[in-house]
Amino acid sequence: MMLSRTKPATGPGTQAPAKEAKKKKKIPKVEDFLQARDYTGAITLLEFNRNSGKGNEETDLWIAYCAFHLGEYRRAMEEYERLVKRDGCHPDVFTNLGCCYFLLGMYPEADDMANKVQGMEGPKSRLQNRLLFHLSHKFNDEKRLMGFHQNLQDIIEDQLSLASIHYLRSHYQEAIDIYKRILLDNR
Repeated sequence: MMLSRTKPATGPGTQAPAKEAKKKKKIPKVEDFLQARDYTGAITLLEFNRNSGKGNEETDLWIAYCAFHLGEYRRAMEEYERLVKRDGCHPDVFTNLGCCYFLLGMYPEADDMANKVQGMEGPKSRLQNRLLFHLSHKFNDEKRLMGFHQNLQDIIEDQLSLASIHYLRSHYQEAIDIYKRILLDNR
C-alpha cells in the first residue's frame, strides 16, 4: 500500500477539517459567478431561482445580461422583449434590446428600440449613443453619424467605438492612432 504525501490519510473514524465542511455547505451566489465572469453558472443559478418561485424582474434582467455576455443574443433578445412588455420598464432595457437586435443583424428593429428611448424622459445613455452611431454607419446616414460622433466622449468605450467605425470606413490610420493612444493611456 502506497501512501500519498500530499493528502493525509483519512479513514472512516476520522472527521474532515472544519474548513472543508464549511466549503461543502456554502451555497454559491450570483455575485460570485458574475465576478468570476462565469455566466453559465450565473444563468443556471438564476433560472433555478426563477423556476423555484424566487424570481423577480431583477432575476430576468440578470438572465438577459448573462445570455448576452455568453453570445446567446437570441435568448437575450427574448428575455428583454418579455421585460419591455411590462409596465414601467427602465429605458436601459430598450437600449439593451436594441443591442441584441443590432448583433443579430436586425438593424431597423435596433433603430426603433434606440429611438424609442430617445422619446422617453431621463438622461440618454452613452451605450445608446454608441448604438445609434453604429446604426447610422450601417444605414449610410452621414449627417446622423456626425451628430452622434459629436456626442462621443473621451472614455475607452466611446473611443473603441470610434476606432471601429474608422476601420469599417477604411480609415485605417485614424483607427490605429486611436488604438495606440488607448494602449499608451492604459499600460
